Amino acid sequence: MQEIKCPKCGEVFQVDESGYSAIVKQVRDKEFEKEILERESTYKSEKNAAVQIAVAKMESEKNKIISELNAKIKTEEIEKNHAVNSAISDKDKIIASKDLEISKLKSELDINKAGTELAIKTAIQNSESKIIELENRIKLEKSEWELREKSIDQRYTDEIKRKDEEIAYYKDFKARQSTKMIGESLEQHCEIEFNKLRSTAFPNAYFEKDNDVKTGSKGDYIYRESSDDGTEFISVMFEMKNEMDTTATKHKNEDFFKELDKDRNEKNCEYAVLVTLLEADNEYYNSGIVDVSHKYPKMYVVRPQFFIPIISLLRNAALNSLKYKRELEIIRNQNIDITHFEEDINDFKDKFSRNYRLASERFHKAIEEIDKTIDHLQKTKEALLSSENNLRLANNKAEDLTIKRLTKGNPTMAAKFAELESFTDK
Repeated sequence: MQEIKCPKCGEVFQVDESGYSAIVKQVRDKEFEKEILERESTYKSEKNAAVQIAVAKMESEKNKIISELNAKIKTEEIEKNHAVNSAISDKDKIIASKDLEISKLKSELDINKAGTELAIKTAIQNSESKIIELENRIKLEKSEWELREKSIDQRYTDEIKRKDEEIAYYKDFKARQSTKMIGESLEQHCEIEFNKLRSTAFPNAYFEKDNDVKTGSKGDYIYRESSDDGTEFISVMFEMKNEMDTTATKHKNEDFFKELDKDRNEKNCEYAVLVTLLEADNEYYNSGIVDVSHKYPKMYVVRPQFFIPIISLLRNAALNSLKYKRELEIIRNQNIDITHFEEDINDFKDKFSRNYRLASERFHKAIEEIDKTIDHLQKTKEALLSSENNLRLANNKAEDLTIKRLTKGNPTMAAKFAELESFTDK
């Protein structure tokens, strides 16, 4: 017996061992459940904070890249204008120099008019040849400068166009298939991108097609990763959706949320991610990693360029909480061990009680059979005793049997016995 003191009234009362154990177990289970709830709440808070920090960090990096590209474009625009202005200035200087030389030659021609006619004609011819040559050189150099100017304009135009495309890419996150994706499906693209980093970034990860259709449906890919001690700390169900721009009936991303959440629960995955090229002009899905947990828990929508980043983001957040998961796993295993111990005891009690009941039934049945056998033997004994008594009476009657009794009341037999006696005497 154990004594327990009431904390309110101070009364001391006694309970037996089973009652005391039940009270201790009740208190222990309540504290244990409270500790698990507190740790799960802490784990969820830290994980959500880590996800928000990572999303904010990626948004900051995106804005930084866009700012750097804008600054680079402005710098290159200034350099282009400066180069064009410099080229135009050089061209004007050369033309002015050539014009000055022509004027000088004309002046010399005027001065030499006082010479001989032959000298004048020779000078004129020489001057005209030089003028023609200079004019041709001017035309050629002018043509070269025009070509150079066009080339510079084209180069900077192409550069600006390329930068504009990069800015549009980071700003709008248009998820168009690249040239490497021509002839490949979106699933193949994601698998190839993952396999490029599998050996270095995800050595302990499982990333394979979901081919299990026992539940009636399946996702596209399942990602799972465990620590070195075998504790699984992250699992993701992936669904990839794509359609041609010429498709008449356009699907929406929301059309696939319910089925994806169903597949996540059936395959025991923690997260669900939709990698999509649908609704290409929707700014909501083009803004980066979209959290749709307000509709379905732990679900995200991303464009293909965020396929690897979303895995890294969720994986890093899960790694931060791995310590708590290990502790919870240990506690759960301990609780399971206790439950199994209690189950084993109850199972032993049930089996022992069943065996005892069966043995008791067979024991009573054996006793009944023994009683029946004893009763049968008793009846057999009585029958044998009765037969012995009848034989004794018969024997007594046989011993009492004499000739006188046999011939009594029978004159024929008496005469025969008398004749037999007289014959014997002779």
